Amino acid sequence: MRPGELIAQAYAEDMPHGDMTTDNLGLNARIGRAKLLAKEDLVLAGRHLFQDCIHHIDKEAELQWLFKDGDLVLNQQAVCWIKGDLLKLLKAERVALNFLGRLSGVATLTRCFVQETRGTKCKILDTRKTTPLLRALEKQAVIAGGGHNHRMGLSDAILIKENHIRAAGSIAAAMSAIRGRTSAPIEIEVRTLNEVDMAVKERAARILLDNMSSSEMRQARARIPAFIQTEASGNMTVERIREVAEIGIDYISVGALTHSAPCADLSLMFEWQE
Repeated sequence: MRPGELIAQAYAEDMPHGDMTTDNLGLNARIGRAKLLAKEDLVLAGRHLFQDCIHHIDKEAELQWLFKDGDLVLNQQAVCWIKGDLLKLLKAERVALNFLGRLSGVATLTRCFVQETRGTKCKILDTRKTTPLLRALEKQAVIAGGGHNHRMGLSDAILIKENHIRAAGSIAAAMSAIRGRTSAPIEIEVRTLNEVDMAVKERAARILLDNMSSSEMRQARARIPAFIQTEASGNMTVERIREVAEIGIDYISVGALTHSAPCADLSLMFEWQE
């Protein structure tokens, strides 16, 4: 879904028949300023979407940004100044803040994971565990937080998972069937050291070590030749990331970046003028 369509639907959800409170105040336009304020330390993401939300309601509003996506913003710092009709901004603020808070929350959590990989070759990846219809936006927020995108969807890359293996009958059968139909690189998910050996034998492009202990991952890493990329997933917390990265894993995929990120706390403070 295009951002413009998403914004229009979000406002249709919030104001299907207008704003009963603001509309019934019977007031004329009130030109003034509003300050977008960080209420906690955060990594900014979703700036352009926030701006498009404001302009969806007040096309004449002027926004002066003090930070860009990917910047660290500290608690109580002003992020943006907005000049416009404050009555229109009252209608625009909640949807705009919902998007900005959600995406900045994803970026902020991503940065926490990325910080734990400093000094290693390991990169933090997102997954497909995203909010329906917000995937492109959430994955862009992961990039703002210093992470990297895994495949955008099922159409983008091959990843053989446990149920694919079961359906095909074996790792060898699954990889053989796919190679008979495409030359695309194959990533395969494995859960045991025996499956690691089979994936190596079949020369997978990348082996995903799923829900393994750190000890098992060390053994697996020793069995996988350098020309095969490695990825780890499952039970990946901020506290554990450093230990896994230091094993020498190339990538760690973290579903929590998008499915469990808390909303970043931002507020819009109005300066009413007589």
